[in-house]
Amino acid sequence: MSLPDLVLSIADNKQMLGLRYAEWATRAPSLEADIAAAAMGLDDLGHSRVLYGCLEPLGADPRGPERESDAGSLRNLAYFDQPWSEWSQFVAANAILDTAFTVMIEACVGGSVEVLQHRLRKMLMEERYHFLHGRSWLRSGIDKEPLERAWREAIEFFGPPDGETETLRRDGKLSMGPAQQRTRLEEQLEARAPRVDIDWRAWDPIRRRTARGAIDEHTFGMLRGLEEKKYAPTAAKG
Repeated sequence: MSLPDLVLSIADNKQMLGLRYAEWATRAPSLEADIAAAAMGLDDLGHSRVLYGCLEPLGADPRGPERESDAGSLRNLAYFDQPWSEWSQFVAANAILDTAFTVMIEACVGGSVEVLQHRLRKMLMEERYHFLHGRSWLRSGIDKEPLERAWREAIEFFGPPDGETETLRRDGKLSMGPAQQRTRLEEQLEARAPRVDIDWRAWDPIRRRTARGAIDEHTFGMLRGLEEKKYAPTAAKG
């Protein structure tokens, strides 16, 4: 796993988070939450574009042609594989996973790679509202299952204690490794992560997850523009 691989993982996850937020733009418990879901969705979709744009300056773009046909080639966490059916899933993603991605971006900005320092710094300011929104809803109380799942997948996203994320920290390319990132996330949320037992032997270092699977067919089609093509008028034949 190289630094471009990590940046692509952040980008794919921000893209999927933005899409899942947007799906709740008319389904949230209040008008204010509807508006927040739409705004945060647009933010994260924009952030993903910035992150994708960092790949070439980093010297290697890991994206291959398989991304056009294989949903399993996308590097999103399992939490985003299926649309969320409950508001508590939204809140857990907003409070924990969104903040975890911000912590990883903070580690990139604090590292020695100039393109990441310059291009990602603004994201940290824009993510402040996401954090406050998620923390507020989290404090109101949500179901235990999505909360524990989000914590688990955040820890998987940070990576194993002595894995390549830690190597990037030792090389100075990241300012925090997995242990520091977990501590930072707990400090931000003012909460301790639940006890989770992760089999790191089953962890995929490219997709940063232990669970198999991929995003649903409809979402993948939308990402690839297939849904638009399906309904687009066909060109008249001469």
